[in-house]
Amino acid sequence: MSFEILADPNVWLTLFMLSALEIVLGIDNLVFISIAVGRLPAHQRPVARRVGIAVACITRIMLLVSLAYLAHMESNLFNVFGMGISIRDLVLVLGGLFLLYKGIKEIRELVSGGEDADPTTTKATASFGMVIAQIAIIDIVFSLDSVITAVGIADHVPVMVCAVLLSVAVMLLAANPLGRFIDANPTVKLLALAFILLVGAVLVLDGLDVHVPKPYIYAAMGFSVMVEWLNLLMRRNAKAHHVPGADNW
Repeated sequence: MSFEILADPNVWLTLFMLSALEIVLGIDNLVFISIAVGRLPAHQRPVARRVGIAVACITRIMLLVSLAYLAHMESNLFNVFGMGISIRDLVLVLGGLFLLYKGIKEIRELVSGGEDADPTTTKATASFGMVIAQIAIIDIVFSLDSVITAVGIADHVPVMVCAVLLSVAVMLLAANPLGRFIDANPTVKLLALAFILLVGAVLVLDGLDVHVPKPYIYAAMGFSVMVEWLNLLMRRNAKAHHVPGADNW
């Protein structure tokens, strides 16, 4: 990352916003990693957890670099209604549609109170290598949303990679408290999913040559985060003063 990029305040803002999103969206990955590691003997689980998260981080960065590379290929492959479609446009449009589908699906399940089936009921066991391979595959599948979000938000691959590394470091150090916080405040995850919808719509528009200035996106996200922080503060103060009905807010 060059010194010119480091001097740009927008880069630091992008890194902060993207890292926060990566952390929230990565909680589900930690759950699946814990389930996979739980099939090993107790003495192998700590090592498998660290190795699994490291392998998952590497596969995510490889996927990130691949999509970012494809997103810069602007030579037209074909025309649709007089509009040139390149690999970049396909990546952005398909990625945006995926984020819209993922966001709507997750929000629907979160609002309706639906829960995924519990994979811990599976009694099958696996070897150390099989568990690590399973973690790598699971991470590729379940990190598509965060990776496509990174490509949509950030303009520089080093910024995306730094955000992934920061989020992995935070999850390694504070996985349990972070998970409990998000479980106790589901509106935080709902807000992250709303950001996913926003980024998905922006990606689709960008793929169709309708460009939305990034400062507008950051302003909307920043304002939403401020409102959510005020909501959390209001709930905490209401519970501290034992306001009736505070738990329903």
